[in-house]
Amino acid sequence: MRKQSGEMEPLVDPDYFFRKLASGIPGILSTYWLSADGEFHRYLFVSDQVQDILGINANELRENADAIFSAIHPDDLEGVSASIADSAMALTPWRYQARLRVNAGHFEWFEAHSKPERQADGSTIWYGQIHNIQHYKNLERTFRESEAESAFQATFQKLIARLSTEFITLGFGAIDESIRELLKAIGGFFDVDRAYLYEFSSDYQIMDNTHEWCSPGVLPLIDEQRNVLIDGFEWWHEKISEMVSDNRIIFVEDLTQMPLGPERDMLEQQGVCSMFCVPVRVNGAVTGFFGVDSLRKRAWREDQADLLIIVSGLLSGALERHRLESELLSQSISDPLTSLHNRRYLMPRLNEMLSRSTRYGERFTLAMFDLDRFKHINDSIGHLGGDFCLREFANILLEQTRDADVVARFGGEEFVVAFSDVSQADVRRTVNRIILSVRDHDFVFEGCVVPLTVSVGVAAMGELSSIPATPDPLIRLADDRLYEAKQAGRDCLVDASGMLRI
Repeated sequence: MRKQSGEMEPLVDPDYFFRKLASGIPGILSTYWLSADGEFHRYLFVSDQVQDILGINANELRENADAIFSAIHPDDLEGVSASIADSAMALTPWRYQARLRVNAGHFEWFEAHSKPERQADGSTIWYGQIHNIQHYKNLERTFRESEAESAFQATFQKLIARLSTEFITLGFGAIDESIRELLKAIGGFFDVDRAYLYEFSSDYQIMDNTHEWCSPGVLPLIDEQRNVLIDGFEWWHEKISEMVSDNRIIFVEDLTQMPLGPERDMLEQQGVCSMFCVPVRVNGAVTGFFGVDSLRKRAWREDQADLLIIVSGLLSGALERHRLESELLSQSISDPLTSLHNRRYLMPRLNEMLSRSTRYGERFTLAMFDLDRFKHINDSIGHLGGDFCLREFANILLEQTRDADVVARFGGEEFVVAFSDVSQADVRRTVNRIILSVRDHDFVFEGCVVPLTVSVGVAAMGELSSIPATPDPLIRLADDRLYEAKQAGRDCLVDASGMLRI
């Protein structure tokens, strides 16, 4: 690759929260740019781990990507370049394994996953991750000692790669389904009877079976293993301490070798003959464990613990990423003033509701609220007083609606509630309760009583002649009716049946 031209537009640094997210994810997150003619390239973004892992300064790569290509093993460089060219031409996801020179000076295997996107000027940007797979390669080399081991490892690696890819490309909110898929895949692969994930309370006094897979004919335990008090489990507390302090795996090869006690009694009732429990760490702390049970006597592989550690590491990474994404998403989709969801959260949820209407005929209703004469409130008692009124109204909305309803601040003094699986008559009753609650609520700011009312426009999906491609027509109808409520004197609602004042 040649050095890039100085004619590119200036780099815009990612925001603080994305950098914090990137710093907590194992491996290197990157945004790689390649010019249309393939002559110039650089990283628009690369996480700072590139310095610790490869010894390459991130700022250097933001100017020119040559340094990272210089770190590729000479035998792998041609394949890497060809695969990038193929991905750029076909705009197919780029996935490749190659050896890179690490900070210590030797080569280790890495795998890259990224998604390309063509730019208007013909250049291409890939968004993805580079992570170290040397441990997997070491295992692979060891297992090549015999044909059977080689076949086993190839299958295991393929399974781990597939599960890893699923976790890497995991959409937010799909982690539970992915964990269940992992337990099913691992349980079937190792021919066990149960595979499960438990979560500890912060004081390690309670364990909760959050996910479970059982082989056909085996009785599930997840319902009876929710929020289990383990205060009297002396042996198990000792094992938990070993997991927490030493990251130790718990292996019971034969239940009859366990000391007598409530733990053994419980496992005997569950029909367990042997089991493995592997600690799961999130943000550096043991938060639970991944385990497998056998209900029959069996011979375990000598490296069974190592293989399960790989699976546990995969779970730990996925849960850590999910935690970071949850924190970041919570901040990005929440209104900082009222703590309600904002429009960034609302619109995808409305699109989901539209999708369910298309697939299953489900209908929903939208109510748009606007605080009356809010500008006058800001002018009379100040913006801090106006903020107080907005927070109080948000609390009223939460009190009067269900957990299943989507409550969001739409902007300014406008709020939206999306009611699913509720009749229009029930929506009208709920909205009337909200109007009355606002009217009767004591809005008192710094000793000053603030008279406040709210106007509402209501629109139902069933009123539209067909299901629209976007929520905009329904929002527009609710907004039009809100305007009618304002014109009718405020402090009322307007829906399909007209204006109602209570």
